[in-house]
Amino acid sequence: MGLLDGILGGQVDIANMASQIGIDPAMAEKAVAALGQAHQEPGDTASLAAQKTGLDLGTIQQVIAAIGGEGSLAQFAGEIASNPQIMGLLDRDGDGDLSDELTGLASAFFGKK
Repeated sequence: MGLLDGILGGQVDIANMASQIGIDPAMAEKAVAALGQAHQEPGDTASLAAQKTGLDLGTIQQVIAAIGGEGSLAQFAGEIASNPQIMGLLDRDGDGDLSDELTGLASAFFGKK
């Protein structure tokens, strides 16, 4: 069970979702976290999350569908933002911005580093 599985109350099985979509479970966790963060920012949530993770928009849209659609994003965004454990795990340099960590992870994942 991943960190987000416990925080999201078992509503989403990250490993199962990742398997269905065809991505690594760690990347799936990052995608959900990026969606939660992007949902609180102005602009298109899916596009912002795609930019932050390096995943293509279609994959991000599959993640959105797997977590329950747009309606679930507000709930996840609130839970992610209010949980310093997730933010601390993802924001390794402590600057409050996950985009650099997510971009680095995506680059390493896709062998572009």
